[in-house]
Amino acid sequence: MNEQSSATDSTPLLVTEYEQFEVKRTGTVWTAVAHIVTGVIGSGVLSLAWSIAQLGWIAGPLTIVFFAAITLLSAFLLSNAYRGPDPEYGPRRSSSYLDAVNLHKGENNSRFCGVFVNISLYGFGIAYVITAAISIRAIYKSTCNQNNGDEAACESVDAYFMLIFGAIQVVLSQIPNFHDIQWLSVLAAIMSFAYAFIGMGLSIGQVAENGHADGSTKGIPTSSATEKLWLVAQALGDIAFSYPFSVILIEIQDTLKSPPPENVTMRKASTISVIITTFFYLCCGCFGYAAFGNDTPGNLLTGFASHKFKWLVDFANACIVMHLVGAYQVYSQPLYANVENWLRFKFPDSEYVNHTYSLKLPLLPAVPLNFLRLSFRTAYVASTTVVAMIFPYFNQILGVLAGIIYYPLSIYFPVEMYLSQSNIEAWTTKWVMLRSFSIFGLLLGLFTLVGSIEGIISAKLS
Repeated sequence: MNEQSSATDSTPLLVTEYEQFEVKRTGTVWTAVAHIVTGVIGSGVLSLAWSIAQLGWIAGPLTIVFFAAITLLSAFLLSNAYRGPDPEYGPRRSSSYLDAVNLHKGENNSRFCGVFVNISLYGFGIAYVITAAISIRAIYKSTCNQNNGDEAACESVDAYFMLIFGAIQVVLSQIPNFHDIQWLSVLAAIMSFAYAFIGMGLSIGQVAENGHADGSTKGIPTSSATEKLWLVAQALGDIAFSYPFSVILIEIQDTLKSPPPENVTMRKASTISVIITTFFYLCCGCFGYAAFGNDTPGNLLTGFASHKFKWLVDFANACIVMHLVGAYQVYSQPLYANVENWLRFKFPDSEYVNHTYSLKLPLLPAVPLNFLRLSFRTAYVASTTVVAMIFPYFNQILGVLAGIIYYPLSIYFPVEMYLSQSNIEAWTTKWVMLRSFSIFGLLLGLFTLVGSIEGIISAKLS
């Protein structure tokens, strides 16, 4: 194992000094779309039929369109925050969401925002472990029933499947940085389209087989108005969770080549991505509710466990797992960078932190090995897996995550950065509209958070 030095591994890397390293940016509209679709169409799409079932035929689809509009507005605001003046380093790019907040709102706001960013990235990792385990379990049960008969007791423990997914992520987490995973994003995006189409197709087929569309304008009936209120809160949280790419938008924009200006490319990519994902969301959610009505499951594909095309359901679940393998890395790489860059700055003389070695294995190309990367990222993956094993509640976890992070990251900070960057005066029409939008987002986030926490408590007690 031979030691090798490189600028990015042996030099302490301050976020504000990002551009001193000549990072070659080759991203285009379509690579950005691939990154966004990979990050957006994930575990969230599987819960949309259940969410529409809680809200009903009118409020459900309108809520999806509403959150799509909020997401697009947030993306436009954030894309303009990518570049800005720095009093110490002059005009420069932002390398991350936190860097953009630091550039436009100062260090204290950046630290405050960092809490939500890291909770967000960590939470997505937990959600993806849970979702992947559900899909792996479905494949296992289907295979077992095919080999031993439908009456066979094919019991399984989700924890085993979570450990399998975690082991895969330990290996992939050694990919050095976000710029090196474009191929993984493209593959994951293809998988997301595959299972979205399959879920939609199976739902359409089920509706045709039933001969009618199930469901009502009021959604699934409940025993009390209070229970309905909490379920609506969870549904709103699940829909909000299905549009989560604000937190990684700056990192994606930092991969884009220029010209044209990065914000122009990013706005175009965001528009294309939101239109594509919203179309699939409406199709999957609406047809899923139409297929199952009051029996709509929390995870759409679990409703097709006994479908006559079991092989197609198994393939869809396999696509979900492959997609989440990539999505986990898309959301984890920014957190890896945040922690590792800080440690490089704090310990500039540490060989453990800053040096990279070349590990040569027989019949394989040389593998770069950094001990900080190996130990920290392995521990990180292990922790997300353990938390997922403790709280394996799919819909409720999605709602809690949305309740905590949606408002600050998708509404509050984008609005604040735009107001600062554009020097909008207080009490002007635009100022009042943006402030009202921000206050509404806060109330919505608190509502979904309380409802989803109540859902976890109820699930634990039941």
